[in-house]
Amino acid sequence: MKKWVVISVFLMFCAHAQAQTTTSAQSSAQPLEITADETLEWHRGEKKYIARGNVIARQGDVEIRADVLTADYRETASSSFDIYRLSADGHAVISSQGNVASGDNAVYDVVVGKAVMTGQTLTLISPDQTVTARDSFEYFVTDGRLSANGDAYVVRGGDTLRADTVAAIFAQDATGQRKLKELTADGNVVITTPDEILRGARGRYSAGSDVAELAGNVKIERGPNVLEGERAVVNLATNISKMTGSPATGGRVRGVFYPGSEKPSGVLKK
Repeated sequence: MKKWVVISVFLMFCAHAQAQTTTSAQSSAQPLEITADETLEWHRGEKKYIARGNVIARQGDVEIRADVLTADYRETASSSFDIYRLSADGHAVISSQGNVASGDNAVYDVVVGKAVMTGQTLTLISPDQTVTARDSFEYFVTDGRLSANGDAYVVRGGDTLRADTVAAIFAQDATGQRKLKELTADGNVVITTPDEILRGARGRYSAGSDVAELAGNVKIERGPNVLEGERAVVNLATNISKMTGSPATGGRVRGVFYPGSEKPSGVLKK
């Protein structure tokens, strides 16, 4: 029969934690509760707790799940048990305000509310998009910021974005959920819509206006038709694109069009 062990850590991460940003300080000053199905080990000499078996750690609106969780603590002027780091190993999942990030492993800095996540299945699911990456997530949980590194891929409705790195900023809506506010992409950016494929070196997307901006050897492909320039502004709501050139080319842009080539929406592939 499984054991259900509980630590209610009413340890206020005072002085040091409260010197951080307001959001992070409010979260880190709340009690931390850790529960597990199997065992809880207290390693006094190493100043750590190790919980095993379907571990759940909760603090404020942040929840961390893993197979094994290690809580490192230190002694400060105001506390003998200042837990400053949580290491989640095996099926790590971090949930906060409607966003769920998962990976194989995660190291969560309690003081600043930042998680570094790694593994083969890095995924963040939010109410309006899904983000995946190959190498790592740097997830500022309490502030609502994410950096996805290595072949980052974003799915938002019928549109997708792929780049070497993607940084996303989330904002809380009226229901208390965090939804995408702004997204920036760097390196080999490819945006695919039902009608077009857009390529560039750098990109930025604003969710409020549904406008994407691309810069650096920009190419817009619509079937065999191509527009080329240095910068493009694409309104994904109205499907209107504006291309501009660079000083190196005298500001000129280039377009190659094939009359009669227009196809119905949805035929383009990545």
